[in-house]
Amino acid sequence: QVQLAESGGGWVQAGGSLRLSCAASGNIISITSMGWYRQAPGKQRELVAVISKSTGRENYADSVKGRFTISTDNAKNTVYLQMNSLKPEDTAVYYCNAGPFFGLGIYWGQGTQVTVSS
Repeated sequence: QVQLAESGGGWVQAGGSLRLSCAASGNIISITSMGWYRQAPGKQRELVAVISKSTGRENYADSVKGRFTISTDNAKNTVYLQMNSLKPEDTAVYYCNAGPFFGLGIYWGQGTQVTVSS
């Protein structure tokens, strides 16, 4: 089993920045892919960004390309999401995700709220 603990959410004005962190613990040897999803009120959960721990391959939602950057610190088993130029439409609960295959995470964090005001 893998546990994921997110931190770094909060409130920011449009145009501002936030950095999310997610630390993995437990059976981390099984984890090759880590990423972030988000869910806004009344909407389905959607992929934001994902990264391969072994190859560094990244994938982003079109809506965040050029504004968000995903990265990992494998020594700390932590994935980060640097969010710049935030927009009100980025407001959502952000969930950390991890798993044994790229983009197919099976473990979830509890989520952290990000609120962007206009």
